[in-house]
Amino acid sequence: MQLLDWLVIGLFFVALIGIIVWVVRQKQNNAADYFLGGKDATWIAIGASIFASNIGSEHLIGLAGSGAASGMAMAHWEIQGWMILILGWVFVPFYSRSMVFTMPEFLERRYNSASRTILSLISLISYVLTKVAVTVYAGGLVFQQVFGIDTLWGIDFFWIAAIGLVVITALYTIFGGMKSVLYTSVLQTPILLLGSLIILVLGLKELGGWDKMMEICSSVEVNQYGDSMTNLIRDNRDAQFPWLGALIGSAVIGFWYWCTDQFIVQRVLSGKDEREARRGTIFGAYLKLLPVFLFLIPGMIAFALHQSTGSFLPVFENGNLNTDAAFPTLVAKLLPAGVKGLIVCGILAALMSSLASLFNSSAALFTIDFYQRYRPNTDPKKLVRIGQAATVVIVILGILWIPIMRSIGDVLYLYLQDVQSVLAPGIDRKSTRLNSSHP
Repeated sequence: MQLLDWLVIGLFFVALIGIIVWVVRQKQNNAADYFLGGKDATWIAIGASIFASNIGSEHLIGLAGSGAASGMAMAHWEIQGWMILILGWVFVPFYSRSMVFTMPEFLERRYNSASRTILSLISLISYVLTKVAVTVYAGGLVFQQVFGIDTLWGIDFFWIAAIGLVVITALYTIFGGMKSVLYTSVLQTPILLLGSLIILVLGLKELGGWDKMMEICSSVEVNQYGDSMTNLIRDNRDAQFPWLGALIGSAVIGFWYWCTDQFIVQRVLSGKDEREARRGTIFGAYLKLLPVFLFLIPGMIAFALHQSTGSFLPVFENGNLNTDAAFPTLVAKLLPAGVKGLIVCGILAALMSSLASLFNSSAALFTIDFYQRYRPNTDPKKLVRIGQAATVVIVILGILWIPIMRSIGDVLYLYLQDVQSVLAPGIDRKSTRLNSSHP
């Protein structure tokens, strides 16, 4: 990292602080202001927030790592992003007209209070086990690789980077609420896209072009049925990614995530009206076409560079490639001064936008579905303070889970999908019944 890189990062933070100060100065008088941004978001803010909330550092690290480890197979989960359109054109009318703050609250109106409690608990637990822990872990890993620092002041730099960024993000989320999430996403999304595009272009240039990547990756067989890293559709006898199982499994997760998960749906609930919410989902769906090219393909490029040079990616003590280091290794080895600073800003944007959305959604679930439910006469301003306290607890629990998560999942993105695969089917079954009962 050179002086020009630090200047670019400094400019990013100046712009970010300016947005946050503007948001914090606006009044947060009640739950609608704090959790739904006063319900006046435009389609640009909604679409950018949907994309930026989804594309966390677990995509930059995890999806790129999956590309380096197994090739195109994990693209199945990204392809299901088209289901954002189902959210806009099927579910938004129900959600908007019910005037709810959370998905469990909506479920209670359709079924009973027990279903609301169960979904709230499942959602909060899943956020800790997947989104918080994975995002914090990925953020710490990428900055350790990019900055090339192992320890600082005698402390593992992984923890300094991860916890430091979490604290910064938590602070502006706590004081700014949903508006800080929405409007910082408008700044963060283009930076994230531009930075990832630069990595893709420079990686292909270093390797020798698209054809060279396809040549190297297609020569690596991933099973005994003739499939290579470049095959998205693999033999149905493949142990990890049988095409039918991958297609159906990713569709189940996609339907739950894009149409019923509080983390995503809260963005459309903040729209000023149904029309803006629907336009926001269209914008978000267009943006969601990009991750396979901007994150997974760079992972395959990193693998191809390692195959051609023999020493591009770091290697574990057991001789296995550290595929989760694919994206930060590309950043550290390929980028010139100034550009590296821009990529770091993109990584910061990914981490902070995803965490900020998560913190606000978690706070909304606890405050609305538990605290206000049992204390309905609570002062509106006190509800905001309760939500702020809930954010702090979620942050601590997520950090405590990281060591356990690291021992479970070898490939970060695979770990994320494994946990979500356990949680999604039961929720989807409930949601499908809900939708089919309202023609």
